[in-house]
Amino acid sequence: MINNKVIYWSIFIHNQWKMHLAATSEGLCYVGSNNKGFKELLIWAKSKLPDYVMKQDDEKCRPYADELAEYFNRKRMAFNFPVDCHGTEFQLSVWKALRNIPYGDTFSYSDIADIIQKPNSVRAVGAAIGANPILIAIPCHRVIGKNRKLTGYRGGLEMKKQLLILEKESLNIEKITEK
Repeated sequence: MINNKVIYWSIFIHNQWKMHLAATSEGLCYVGSNNKGFKELLIWAKSKLPDYVMKQDDEKCRPYADELAEYFNRKRMAFNFPVDCHGTEFQLSVWKALRNIPYGDTFSYSDIADIIQKPNSVRAVGAAIGANPILIAIPCHRVIGKNRKLTGYRGGLEMKKQLLILEKESLNIEKITEK
């Protein structure tokens, strides 16, 4: 009997970035924090997909790693690969809204609550954003406090800051090359 419940994982390394990636047959399901160990992925997998087996497979993860490398090289502003999200209906609605935040832009938690038509659920939106398993591809780093300050991020505030700087610099380079 073939087990279709497999989480394929790999380590993505690009310059100072090192993170674990994981995918199912349906798409990318996990992007880890920068420079965190395998344990972070393992804890997530055991809690969200306990019936799945883990298998290291760099080839299965290559399409996701390639697009992430293009993102870090400032050659990609959006991802084309499928994602396989595992969360509550509310979390899925928040993560869908996050995917619509334009590259290089930032929204507040209350903006996201308004987008999903739950304006009184700002704290729940924050919790859903904090539970996002697919960093970067579901760009929770683009959500900041209403006061324009950086707020919590699973990968740490330094990672969030670096991702926002990368996107802003990329947009500035693009504007210069258009002239």
